[in-house]
Amino acid sequence: MRRIDELHMDFPFAGSRMLKGLLCQEGFTAGRLHVATLMKRMGIEALYRRPNTSKPAPGHKIYPYLLRKLAVTRPNEVWAMDITYVPMARGFVYLTAVADWFSRKVLAWRLSVTLETGPCLEALDEALARYGAPEIMNTDQSSQFTSIDFIKALKDAGIQISMDGKGAWRDNVFVERLWRSVKYEEVYLRAYESVTVARDGLACYLAFYNTRRPHSSLDGRTPDQAYLTPPRPIPVAA
Repeated sequence: MRRIDELHMDFPFAGSRMLKGLLCQEGFTAGRLHVATLMKRMGIEALYRRPNTSKPAPGHKIYPYLLRKLAVTRPNEVWAMDITYVPMARGFVYLTAVADWFSRKVLAWRLSVTLETGPCLEALDEALARYGAPEIMNTDQSSQFTSIDFIKALKDAGIQISMDGKGAWRDNVFVERLWRSVKYEEVYLRAYESVTVARDGLACYLAFYNTRRPHSSLDGRTPDQAYLTPPRPIPVAA
């Protein structure tokens, strides 16, 4: 499962058939159905744009993607949330994060042992309490983010709801970049012995990510610097 996760980060378009082939090249013995089962357990799927023929769970509504032609120019204009799989020495956990789209700052996060809505709501509540509400929240179409409780929390806070197209990873590409940084700079270098160790390690890394890690997309600034000191508006000539 750890190797599947690494291959998924490198080749997000690879489905179970391709992953099976890649694993066989490395000496793993696994059938396509077993790979597909593990991918489902990990909460990952091949990421490519395809017709949306899936139906939401009963009572779950899918919202349109609002960011296609939107130039995000300031903090708290758009937030994004996502969940990723985190391997440990034995077993695995899931990391949920709320991030500010403009500054890349991780505003809140939770670690959990199951793919449930509760940790998503906890992370959202913390971010709202600490930073106020954004204008738009962007997520994927997973059951956690289309759940009645999660949608209600967004609406109660007056937040517009945006959702990626089915399998369209580029709709939320900066969150995918966040996960890549987290995994290659922290997770894959460790073998967490317990959930507590994983939580401590991720807390240290995300503090570094926010306060010290420079980003080329932010002109070398850190997420904290970009969040706290947004660009000044360009004066309009008289």
